[in-house]
Amino acid sequence: MSKRVDQVLAGDIRAASRLMRDLDDRMPAAINALKSLYRHTGKGYIIGITGNPGAGKSTVVDALIEVYRARQLRVGVVAVDPTSPFSGGAILGDRIRMQRHALDEGVFVRSLATRGHLGGLSRSTFDVVSVLDAMGYEIILVETVGVGQDEIDVMRAVYTSVVVTVPGLGDDIQAIKAGLLEIADVLAVNKADRDGADRTVRDLMHMLDLRGTSPTNSVREVEIIKTIAAHGTRDDSGIADLVAAIDRHRDRMVSGQSGQTRARKRLVAHVAELVKGLLADRAEAALEAQGGLGEVAEAIAAGQTDPYTVAESIVAKLYVDAP
Repeated sequence: MSKRVDQVLAGDIRAASRLMRDLDDRMPAAINALKSLYRHTGKGYIIGITGNPGAGKSTVVDALIEVYRARQLRVGVVAVDPTSPFSGGAILGDRIRMQRHALDEGVFVRSLATRGHLGGLSRSTFDVVSVLDAMGYEIILVETVGVGQDEIDVMRAVYTSVVVTVPGLGDDIQAIKAGLLEIADVLAVNKADRDGADRTVRDLMHMLDLRGTSPTNSVREVEIIKTIAAHGTRDDSGIADLVAAIDRHRDRMVSGQSGQTRARKRLVAHVAELVKGLLADRAEAALEAQGGLGEVAEAIAAGQTDPYTVAESIVAKLYVDAP
């Protein structure tokens, strides 16, 4: 394990890839390696890219990579893809869109399958980010799967949340309301060359104003940037403005009390995610001990028991089997 950790810290891509795969598979040896790596984390800046399906998140990420590489910064990308219904793995669509960076040694792109995890992230997202951080990647971009309004887990995993939306989604207010608007540190109206882009910006500004008047919401400074990510880093793409907005938010995070609060919340979310994962693993083992879901379902269907009693017995077994 010590050799494996040293290889990852030295930037060995193959060793890091194997570790990430084992972390995704919840291998005990990989978790032990991550424990040793964790003290080397905390230097990378983590940026989340989220938004509605089809908003152009991958294209935005591709352009951001180009900007940060021009600054001579190493960039790690965690792209969360939908789970394949056949293989259980990631479809890897984001890797296809970022293919032009494949030969760049300063860029590492890792796709993760959601594997049924809600909230736009994968269960192992935090773990893979930690590996990239320990390897010395200064910028880590986390692109979520694009599930819609409830895709808010990304805020707890990153330092700056960029929410990407586009004009022409029909009811613009419906498209940008609820959780997505609440988590935004920077709002990007992508495909701004489409009709209705200015209206979308006005709607966003109006929604932000309404949020600020609510007694339950604290007012946060959120910038709205128009982008045409398909133009790459051209002057008319707006990507330079987007990076500048991210930089300004980062400066506020570093200098203000909110940065420390955000960092603590991220650690709380990380620990909570680990606890839920460990409990899920134990629950799965308890189910297997009872013959698996198939046998349990047959017992319920035969009227021998009910789902609530089964669930309670599984939870009770977790306490009995606890070390």
